[in-house]
Amino acid sequence: MSMVNRRGFLASALAAGASPLAAAPAPRPNILLILADDLGWSDLGCYGSEIRTPNLDKLAQGGVRFTQFYNSARCCPSRASIMTGLYPHQAGMGNMTNARPRTDFPGYAGQLNSRNTTIPEVLKQAGYSTWMTGKWHLGPPGPVGRGFDDYYGMVHGFDSFWDESKYTRLPAGRPHHTYSPGKFYATEAITDHTLDFLAASRKQDKPFFFYLAYNAPHFPLHAPKEVIDEYMPIYEKGWDHIRQQRYERMRSMGLITKDTPLTPLSEIPPNRFNTQTGWAGKVNPPWDSLPADRRTDLARRMATFAAMVDVMDRNIGRVLDDLRTHNQLDNTLIFFTSDNGACAEWDPYGFDVSSGPTNKLHRGPELDQMGQPGTYHSYGSAWANTCNTPWRLYKHYNHEGGITSPLIAHWPNGIKRRNAIDHTPGHIIDFMPTCVDLAGASYPAAMPAMEGTSLVPALQGKRLRRDTLYWEHEGNRAIRIGKWKAVALLPTGAWELYDLNADRAEMHNLAARHPARVKSMVKQWEQWARRTQAIPWMWTPQYQPSE
Repeated sequence: MSMVNRRGFLASALAAGASPLAAAPAPRPNILLILADDLGWSDLGCYGSEIRTPNLDKLAQGGVRFTQFYNSARCCPSRASIMTGLYPHQAGMGNMTNARPRTDFPGYAGQLNSRNTTIPEVLKQAGYSTWMTGKWHLGPPGPVGRGFDDYYGMVHGFDSFWDESKYTRLPAGRPHHTYSPGKFYATEAITDHTLDFLAASRKQDKPFFFYLAYNAPHFPLHAPKEVIDEYMPIYEKGWDHIRQQRYERMRSMGLITKDTPLTPLSEIPPNRFNTQTGWAGKVNPPWDSLPADRRTDLARRMATFAAMVDVMDRNIGRVLDDLRTHNQLDNTLIFFTSDNGACAEWDPYGFDVSSGPTNKLHRGPELDQMGQPGTYHSYGSAWANTCNTPWRLYKHYNHEGGITSPLIAHWPNGIKRRNAIDHTPGHIIDFMPTCVDLAGASYPAAMPAMEGTSLVPALQGKRLRRDTLYWEHEGNRAIRIGKWKAVALLPTGAWELYDLNADRAEMHNLAARHPARVKSMVKQWEQWARRTQAIPWMWTPQYQPSE
């Protein structure tokens, strides 16, 4: 963005009636990107949830909520796209991290490759300080090796929220908090270090880029017991009741159209875990069909998840209070989003170990210990279906439930809309060009061109110019061109076609009525997949292209 354009966007910094060319340059904003982990589209109060999120709700009231903001279906791919502005395969992260990079499928190497640059690397050259707390999960050389000045958090993907030893301060040897036995909880520790870093940034007389990547509410589901207890009566009512409540709230809020249906309980696509538990290919069951003890166990799992979101919101409130106290809130662009849709791993009953399909039914005194140190739970596919209300499917998949995230944007000096709902499609590949735009930075010409587009016009309420969006993860595929979306489930699934303007819920497959459109879109997807190294697939090397 040119300086003149940036002055125009930051209209509040101009003197009334003054010529923009005569005005002093508007200060560049601080940028705070807050990322939640495995948070569903409807898990915030301002997106229809019953979970208490007053701080994020207040951000939404003072800014913009986007209803069609997309991710890359899973944590590592999404984080790679956020950091680089590229599709994940271009950065080597089409799948998850690997200790040894794959060379046979470079799009799935399992580590960020050298053919990209990151937001902190670019913004540092433009005079920004760069900070990160939370979950990295992009492999070596780690956050400091890829442009962040300071870091505290979990370098790998997921682990205990109660175990301080799983969290790292980088560069090594720099000051960090320590906690007495029984006092460590990851969400609070990440926030403690965030406040330290914000204090340090104020001594540098620079704008900052801060990436605050909470690992909540990803499994293992861990939360303070007293907060879990508060949510138990709510979730004892079951997922059918909660889905209906969320659906009605979001309709009244204008997040979805009045004619958008509440989708039926979603199917459970087969994988190597649920084929062992017998749920592969089935549909999530009605709540009342389950035995009473199973319902209590499942209610406790969801209550723990809700408590994690609640505590995360409280800690975001601590960060907002700090910015407000130091008169930085007005000129800080805050984005809040999630890395993928809610997590269905692996069936309606969830699991209780870090690998494999094992599920334990908890009864009696064991219920009180769920979510506490030494436990390991997920909440399963039916609660994930609830957290993605009203969309189909979940994390891993490219239907709307897997790739749609909430996005809140708040910036009093730069966004004049308040409590606005915006239906403009966006994608996490857009964060890089947005940051480059607002920082007045130069993106390196030697790197692959950014795939996203700056969100600045959308923040102003203007239309984004965008042609097409693409997805691939684990053989699940999708392409969106305007209102049309073609999507396929698993490597062998047939392509489906939906008109998202009329059918965002993906209930009416139009592929048989528009075969020429499907063929054209699939051909375009394949061209993208070859360009970005999604093809050749590691999932189906025998993949046969369309004719």
